[in-house]
Parts: sequence; structure tokens; C-alpha cells
Amino acid sequence: MAGHSKWANIQHRKGRQDAARSKLFSKLSKEITVAAKMGDPDPEKNPRLRLAVKEAKSQSMPKDNIDRAIKKAIGGEGEAYEEIRYEGYGPDGVAVIVEAMTDNRNRTASTVRSTFTKNGGNLGETGSVAFMFERKGEVTYPAEVGDADTVMMAAIEAGAEDVESSEDGHIIWCNDTDLNDVSNALEAELGESQSTKLVWKPTTTTELDLEGMQKLMKLIDALEDDDDVQRVTTNFEASDEVMAQLAAE
Repeated sequence: MAGHSKWANIQHRKGRQDAARSKLFSKLSKEITVAAKMGDPDPEKNPRLRLAVKEAKSQSMPKDNIDRAIKKAIGGEGEAYEEIRYEGYGPDGVAVIVEAMTDNRNRTASTVRSTFTKNGGNLGETGSVAFMFERKGEVTYPAEVGDADTVMMAAIEAGAEDVESSEDGHIIWCNDTDLNDVSNALEAELGESQSTKLVWKPTTTTELDLEGMQKLMKLIDALEDDDDVQRVTTNFEASDEVMAQLAAE
């Protein structure tokens, strides 16, 4: 399973998302409001908003929070957020992409740069690491939804490009512009997904040992602690043994 997917599983097992639920909901609300402002406030008529709402639901965000975020956009409330992508290298040369939404570009850039520097990384120019990733749609399902063959057939019928199945679950990849249609087709066949979102999928990876992963964890945690940062993606790869050691810490 891809490195960033292993990382998501480690986060889940260690309860990191639960511990930062209010911060997570705040970031999800921001995405929903921005998506609703940029298009139609009806999720059925706005693919980006529909995906944002679906992701919020997958994270157990209350319906009231979702509705409130959409109403902010309809009422013209909230800050005027700008979407910015930062790229750089973490410890041991791991490529890092940071996606942010901010109402103050200078503040966010300064904080992200400082976070990289304090945690053994370097912030680079736009395009410095993006060539090592592909923009893809990602839909995830739990292992119990079906065996690998069942999910593969459903994915092919839905128009997906690839499937990764393991004991942790199923990850279905598709072209970024097809995500809305593919996720709808999968939902009709397999039920509601665990997660549906646009991601940066690594095309090349950097292998890390336990010490390298521990350093990377500190960088990722520090970046994700920033309210302006929506998501962090890296191209690390680590053995099952290293990931097991991390989960046990």
C-alpha cells in the first residue's frame, strides 16, 4: 500500500484525528464554504461541493456543521480564502506538498517555511516536487465491503484506473476529473465510501527507516497543526516492520 495511505492508517490507529477533531471540522468547514462560494450552493449541482460534503460526512462531521458552512457561503459570510500550494523537502529528502487556504498569504508562507526549517526540511519553489506526483481521485472502502475481485470489478465498471487492496481496505484511483462520476457509480454498487477526495499520488517514493519516519511524523504533525493548512502529502515509503514500530509507539 502506498506510503501516504499507510500514514493515514497509522494516524487512525493512534487516534490523532480524534484528538484534533475540532481542528479537522474547522478545515472541512472551510473547504465546504469555499466550494459553495465558487459554484452552486446545491451539492448536486456543484461537484466540488458534493465531494467536500461527502468527505465531511466520512469524518463524522455533524449535519448541522455542514449546513452552517454552506449557509456561510450563501450569506456571503466568512473570509475570502485563497488556495495556495507549497512544495518542499522533508527529512531525508522526502518530497512534501502542502495545500493551504488562507486569508493572509504572507502569514501562511512564513509559518510553513518556519515549520519546514525547524523540522529538518526545506521549502522549495512551486514545481520543485510536484513532478513526483500525479493528481488523482481517491475513493477508499473498508476491507469488509468485499474481496479484491469484487471491488476490482466494481471499479472497472465505474471507470476507475487502478485498485489497491490489502487487509486495511481498498483504495480506488481514478482520473481527477472523473472523481465525481466514479464515486457515484461506486456508491451505487458498493455503498457509501469511507473517503472520497482529490489527492497527490506519488509516482516515485523515498524509503525511510524508523528514525526517518519519526522525523517526518514531527514535520507532518507540525504542518497539520497550522489552521491554514488543509492537507499534507508526502512520497515516503516504509516497510511494514517500520510502520508496525510506529503504530506501537
